[in-house]
Amino acid sequence: MASTTAHPFDYNLAFSRNLGLVQPEEQKRLKNARIAIAGLGAVGGMHLVTLARMGIGHFHIADLDHYELVNFNRQVGATMQTLGQPKVQVMREITTDINPEATVTGFENGIQADNIERFLDGVDIAVDGLDYFAVEARDLFYRTAHAKNIPVVAAGPLGCSAALLVFVPGGMTWQEYFAMDLAESREEQYVLFAIGTAPRGFHFDYIDPSYINLQKQSGPSIALAVQLCAGVVAAEVLKLLLKRGQIYPVPCYQQFDAYKSKYGKGKLRWGNRG
Repeated sequence: MASTTAHPFDYNLAFSRNLGLVQPEEQKRLKNARIAIAGLGAVGGMHLVTLARMGIGHFHIADLDHYELVNFNRQVGATMQTLGQPKVQVMREITTDINPEATVTGFENGIQADNIERFLDGVDIAVDGLDYFAVEARDLFYRTAHAKNIPVVAAGPLGCSAALLVFVPGGMTWQEYFAMDLAESREEQYVLFAIGTAPRGFHFDYIDPSYINLQKQSGPSIALAVQLCAGVVAAEVLKLLLKRGQIYPVPCYQQFDAYKSKYGKGKLRWGNRG
């Protein structure tokens, strides 16, 4: 529920504990920023809540799904009260409960060819929260963002890892990095996406492959990895918006695996073609 006369909302007070990590003029920059988040499932919903609590003031959010019981283990908006409700609607309400002054524009049909331009219009940074298996939507999302000179930040919750990729204007594109044209089947596209997202593969040896079904588009995912991803993405968004801190754009990749306490950073000079 939004603020009431008994508890009026004060943006400066609500986000005052950010100060010391950001300066007051930088917090104003966050307040005026517009972030587009494609997909509101596991990582997308957690990205939205994390960025809202940093004081980001404007969002475009897109998802075409409704909450189901199978979402409960990892999706921030999934509760008994929200079963069957559209993810866009639920996450919009959660965001404006955190910051009643925030503007949240929802796209309840997901991202499509006929709305992608509007979805990315006026956006400072785009965040990839799409389902692992959404190859066509991801291709459209990245092509349009690149054409509009919008940086894209993505973190994959692989095992107990956060695997980070950052695409910047003028840099290597998603299509160049993942080289999906090498795939001869949909399953091979999924494999290329996994390899390019986390080349070190810290998570490979502790995941039970019997729970991975590429044809049914299902696999294991856990909340701790989703939350790691949200923190990692929020840090990159902060650096990009405030124009300070080191960014390692694609073809560089990073992976932190909390289960193994391992961090790896590297570079695929030619992407998956290498």
